[in-house]
Parts: sequence; structure tokens; C-alpha cells
Amino acid sequence: MISKSLKILLLITSLVFTTGFAPIIAFVGPATTIITSGNIYKASAQLIIDQSIKKKTGKNSLTLVKEEIEKKEAEKNLQKELRLLVEKRIKITRQKLDFEKINQ
Repeated sequence: MISKSLKILLLITSLVFTTGFAPIIAFVGPATTIITSGNIYKASAQLIIDQSIKKKTGKNSLTLVKEEIEKKEAEKNLQKELRLLVEKRIKITRQKLDFEKINQ
């Protein structure tokens, strides 16, 4: 058991020092998926999708999703502020207009 763990540790250490740190980090997510679920197909799909997103956008999938969520939240806040502004202007306009004179 100890020799198996030692071999795995030696393999991981050699991969880190021979390939650099960046490629190893890219495999951490799929490796975690393989370890936790045992589903190699899911991990492969995750790796392929993440690499294609990075190739198209230059960002990893987590950063891309985070930015999209922030953009949607900013749009919601903008729409809410616009609605409040319009409602305020409508109230001011109604106060300026005297509907009783118009209805007579």
C-alpha cells in the first residue's frame, strides 16, 4: 500500500517538474471528477469542453461563467434603476398635471 502511494506521488512529482505547473492545473478538475464519480467519459467531456472554451474566449470556463453572471446581474440592476427612474418621473408629471381640470 505504501509503495503504491509512493509510486503515485513520484509520478505526480515527475509530471509537475517535467511539464510545468500550468498543464497540471488543467487536469485537476477532470481528475477530481474521475476520482469522485469514476466516470471517465464525464471527465473527458469536461476537459474537452473546458479546452474549447479557453481556445475560443481565452478564459477558463469558471471565469467565463462568473463574468456572464455578473453581466446579467448588472443588467438586472440597470433595468431596476431605469424602472425606478421612470416611475419617479411619472409621479412628478402626475403631480404637475391637475387631472381634475382635465376631467371637467
